[in-house]
Amino acid sequence: MWFFFSILTAFFESLKDVTSKKVLKEIDEYFVSWSLRFFSSIFLIPVLFFIEIPELGKSFFIALLSAGIIDSLTTVLYMKAIKYSDLSLSVPMLAFTPLFLLVSSPIMIGEFPNLSGLFGIAFIVAGSYVLNIQEKEKGYLGPIKVLLKEKGPKLMLIVAFIWGITSNIDKIGIRNSSPIFWTVALNFTITMLLSPIMVSKSKNSVSFIKKNFGFKILVGLFSALSGIFQMMAINIALVSYVISIKRTSIMMGVVFGYLIFKERNIKERLSGVLLMITGVFLITLS
Repeated sequence: MWFFFSILTAFFESLKDVTSKKVLKEIDEYFVSWSLRFFSSIFLIPVLFFIEIPELGKSFFIALLSAGIIDSLTTVLYMKAIKYSDLSLSVPMLAFTPLFLLVSSPIMIGEFPNLSGLFGIAFIVAGSYVLNIQEKEKGYLGPIKVLLKEKGPKLMLIVAFIWGITSNIDKIGIRNSSPIFWTVALNFTITMLLSPIMVSKSKNSVSFIKKNFGFKILVGLFSALSGIFQMMAINIALVSYVISIKRTSIMMGVVFGYLIFKERNIKERLSGVLLMITGVFLITLS
């Protein structure tokens, strides 16, 4: 079941990226970040009436505040990344999350993958190189330099690093509550934390809610479904396993980027993504 939940997480995650990219063409990233969490909360909060409210552990509120603050930051960074660069360039950087988890999970929650993860790391690094292989004419480090200079991939790499930490905080929060309750509480907390940021930083007014209203609802729905399935999967499997399968959303995002936004160099980028996902699965087997 954890594998099935993880695949559903990946699918809805990729749909969230596509709809967010669409909305970001007209509205700034601060408003879209807040809209994502706000509309997601609208779908999530009613779920509380249909579940048993769990007894909260002593670490719940510490985990909730920590994850809420950090995920508020990553939500904005994520939206900036997909706004300023192609989906097929920025989203693949999330493949580095399992790599960071190899370091953080043993320290934070005592989950130890074995040495096959090293081969996974090699494939992920090789895949990130192939993403911009056409830049090799500028030198052997050309493809890597492009990724580090391009705003979207650079921001998404920061997100991947941070998620390598917060995925473990999610598991702590779940252990001190329940998967669905944690998802609802975390999303609501992020919404509250993003509200003053949106008011102070956004160039758009609340009247923009009416514009592309359907897309905003879809962004929230896809985010809510992705979050629920992710927490359900994390509850019954290693964090590194779940996040690894979730990263198959990268391939879906590259394909959607080509089909919907007509992004270029699809063959090279898809080849790079396949290498990265191979690395992700090798880490999963560790």
